[in-house]
Amino acid sequence: MTASSSRPTRAWGTLGAGAAAVAACAACCAGPLLAVLGGIGVTSALGALWMPALAVLAVAAGLGILVVRHRRRTSFCRTASESADLGMPTVGPPTETSGGQTAR
Repeated sequence: MTASSSRPTRAWGTLGAGAAAVAACAACCAGPLLAVLGGIGVTSALGALWMPALAVLAVAAGLGILVVRHRRRTSFCRTASESADLGMPTVGPPTETSGGQTAR
């Protein structure tokens, strides 16, 4: 019996796994993609109907980006106010207590 006479490979199994991965990705990313595309559509519809609305929305989006960047920058650059106790063991021989017994 040779190695080539063992169980045949299944190309459809690989294709099915790929199709499942594509379906999972589509289900996961559908909401954010539709939100972005919907926002672009609403903005362009408002801009087509009333031109100053497009300028107002562009300024509001720019200000929103600046506010988010400022909040992220200030929140990530803070240091901890106190030190963290890591619970490290002591190194060296055990210390003796008042009863003549060693503490562990």
